[in-house]
Amino acid sequence: MLKRVLVLDDNEDILEVVHETLAYEQFEVKSIAESTEVMSLMKSFKPDLVILDYRLAGENGGEICLQIKSHPEFNNVPVIIFSAYINHADEIFAYGCDAVINKPFDLVELIKKVNDLIY
Repeated sequence: MLKRVLVLDDNEDILEVVHETLAYEQFEVKSIAESTEVMSLMKSFKPDLVILDYRLAGENGGEICLQIKSHPEFNNVPVIIFSAYINHADEIFAYGCDAVINKPFDLVELIKKVNDLIY
């Protein structure tokens, strides 16, 4: 069975590249641009890993990560946060994420981190 990855980014170009890359690597991918959809998709899609952009309209990826990690059903699901603000990585890790990937990111690094956290 394919491992499931939920990706949230409000930049359509990044969303498409990440979606295509992960699909090519044999993951079942659900890509969304709206942060309001995350928790309902956690319930219906049941991802094995979540990738969140840090900078979003409304709440940031860190706040969404906190919601996932504080939910009894999803607190073991690994979360990766994309951030262009890597010098604030300590602040981002404070949200409880399992990894931070710097933007612009390297697709090889992305695949490695996803595989390390899922398998």
